Amino acid sequence: MTFFKDLAEFPFLVNAVGAAVLASVAAGLTGSLVVVRRSTYLAGAVSHSVLAGLGLARLLQRRFGCEWLTPMGGAVLVAVLVALLLAGLTRRGKHRTDTVLSAVWTGGMALGVSFVAATPGYQDDLMSYLFGSILLVTGSDLLWMAVMDAVIIGVVVLCYNRFLAISFNEELARLRGVNTTLYETVYHLLTALTIVLLVRVAGIVLAVALLTLPAAAAGLLTRRLDRMMAAAVAIGVGVSLLGLAASYAPGWPPGATIVELAVLVYLAASGINRVAAKR
Repeated sequence: MTFFKDLAEFPFLVNAVGAAVLASVAAGLTGSLVVVRRSTYLAGAVSHSVLAGLGLARLLQRRFGCEWLTPMGGAVLVAVLVALLLAGLTRRGKHRTDTVLSAVWTGGMALGVSFVAATPGYQDDLMSYLFGSILLVTGSDLLWMAVMDAVIIGVVVLCYNRFLAISFNEELARLRGVNTTLYETVYHLLTALTIVLLVRVAGIVLAVALLTLPAAAAGLLTRRLDRMMAAAVAIGVGVSLLGLAASYAPGWPPGATIVELAVLVYLAASGINRVAAKR
């Protein structure tokens, strides 16, 4: 009740609610593809490599005066580069996927830590990206997130049938003339952009959980991809707003509370699925 009372008085809470909704839309759409394709470790590698972009941007700002490159701009740049790298290295079995993902995952984190250590001053705001800072979202952040959402929605709508084909039978899609290489690359880029958007809400450490848990819960309740996406968006919005409200008065970390509620929803969906299977 304290949260809803203060919501009408403090703009930062309105911004937090907007960020939670926008992040949930992106997570529901892309997360469903990630869950169906069983590529959670891809999302994890991109998420942890984002720290390199955040650290590099702040290093360039503090040491060389590059104010035009914001931390989130650096995160987008590195996420896109990592997505293209992963798409190229893992295409058609040229390299072992697990090895490539491990190298990118650990290498990105190591670079990020080095950039942070080389940056003058105390990096409190940068470190908040590790666990999220949804209560610090600004109006410009919301605008950026809305643009990202529009891009993600547009790509999913335009490429839905191709994504559906490569998700369930990539070899058959290739034989039927689908340019699987192109759509694999688009899928990697879509995942990267969604991860960057989620980092603002749940942080680098928890972004993958917020990406996959609502979609995984939705996948237990329906077998159609379009319905799974819709359900994942609804679950994401629900747990995000409830987690934000529940964590406000006690002062708990909002990102962690949101993920904890997402875990509970997934367990509940698993129980419902098990009961339905027995019947």
